Amino acid sequence: MTDLAPVRRALLSVSDKTGLVDLGRALSERGVELLSTGGSAKTLRDAGLTVRDVADVTGFPEMMDGRVKTLHPMVHGGLLALRDNDDHVKAMTDHDISAIDLLVVNLYPFEETVAKGADYDTCIENIDIGGPAMIRAAAKNHAFVNVVVDVEDYQPLLEELANNDGQTTYAFRQHLALTAYARTGAYDAAVSGWMAKALDEAAPRRRAVAGQLAQTLRYGENPHQSAAFYTDGAARPGVATAQQHQGKELSYNNINDTDAAFELVSEFATSDGPACAIIKHANPCGVARGATLQEAYSKAFDCDRTSAFGGIIALNQPLDGPTAEEISKIFTEVVIAPGADTDAKAVFAAKKNLRLLTTEGLADPAEAALMLKQVSGGFLVQDKDNGHLTKDDLKIVTKRAPSEAEMTDMLFAWKVAKHVKSNAIVYVKDGATVGVGAGQMSRVDSCRIAARKAQDMADALGLPAPLTQGSVVASDAFFPFADGLLTAAEAGATAVIHPGGSMRDDEVIAAADEAGLAMVLTGMRHFRH
Repeated sequence: MTDLAPVRRALLSVSDKTGLVDLGRALSERGVELLSTGGSAKTLRDAGLTVRDVADVTGFPEMMDGRVKTLHPMVHGGLLALRDNDDHVKAMTDHDISAIDLLVVNLYPFEETVAKGADYDTCIENIDIGGPAMIRAAAKNHAFVNVVVDVEDYQPLLEELANNDGQTTYAFRQHLALTAYARTGAYDAAVSGWMAKALDEAAPRRRAVAGQLAQTLRYGENPHQSAAFYTDGAARPGVATAQQHQGKELSYNNINDTDAAFELVSEFATSDGPACAIIKHANPCGVARGATLQEAYSKAFDCDRTSAFGGIIALNQPLDGPTAEEISKIFTEVVIAPGADTDAKAVFAAKKNLRLLTTEGLADPAEAALMLKQVSGGFLVQDKDNGHLTKDDLKIVTKRAPSEAEMTDMLFAWKVAKHVKSNAIVYVKDGATVGVGAGQMSRVDSCRIAARKAQDMADALGLPAPLTQGSVVASDAFFPFADGLLTAAEAGATAVIHPGGSMRDDEVIAAADEAGLAMVLTGMRHFRH
């Protein structure tokens, strides 16, 4: 094997015809013989290029609706033959097999077909067989063969040929092979994942996952950690599909926190009225609804102004100018919303470090999805927590029933608690969080921390009573003892929502009755680690 390998003969067979004619013309001008199939051959011929059909090479026509066209020794022998192996060269001579030096293939659009909601049989027909077989053959023989699977690699290929007098270097072919194997791996992962879902197989024997590089990040959670951002091809509105209008590149932590913020605010449909969520370190430090977006932001901000500094803001409606004016008064890392009007963009234009993302829609909180978590030696897979409750799902267990206002706030608090790291405690009053306790080992500590932060905020605002006075409280899991509940009562909470299910539920309910609290049980837990 030598470092440089000439490209004299190329097989082009692509589903996505983007850039095909320009590539074919550039190769033809270099004297490269073009082989092709079906629609690719027609596209090249229509552009005036000379193309030889693969069917002429194999001696067999395309058949079975195109299922069989390249699965033939005349093709695979040309891709797999080792040019420096005498036995391989003799076999090529004996059987009149010509070498193929360049393979350009992109696969049937299986992922796109699934994303469009096609039926089972249509999806099956869009599983490519010949393409992956050729790609793997060419990639294996990258000592001599170039394999291109992405349109974005057409220009680098042509530049490589120009720089090396019609040849490519071994290092270049190695990188093409790496991309090729990743593509076939991702393709198979998409097919197997789709089939598992179609067959309702919750835990298939083997689970394949794949992603496409969206961004190489400067570093991970900390500067000494390398990191990158990959997308999975889903069309779900959010940080992966958003348009960035301004600001520097998103960091690892920005992406993680922005995702948390947008998933939370998406719990509140646009029809529910304006809502805002402010996130810091993946936990909400303020969430609120309001008559206007500006009011929703202001109420969320007043929950914890200290933590909101340098936070991530998510909105459930397009950002307007007045709300942008309020947000711009403090340092904010990212604002994400379904859209933004001209006035809002003009306000933010003066904040060069602030990133503005628009998504053209909210995420569906009920949408099914798989969540993955890496552990040493493997990974955990679970359904996304899309649990949802209505007033009719709640069980009132205390002597005093909650008022309508308390019930509304409890359902709001429950939605927020779902997005707070466990142990989670959320105080809410008048459609806004007034205290959030997150990630504590003790539920009592979460109750105390949330109440203390509410008191500190009341002091900062010059209010005579803590923000939690007259609030409701949500707990992501049951109260194992009455101490956490009583801590919330001491903070001024008047109603409680939690899953129930503790061995001491009777004691907790009795303590609530004695304190004059209303309590409802959800029967559903929202642990978040």
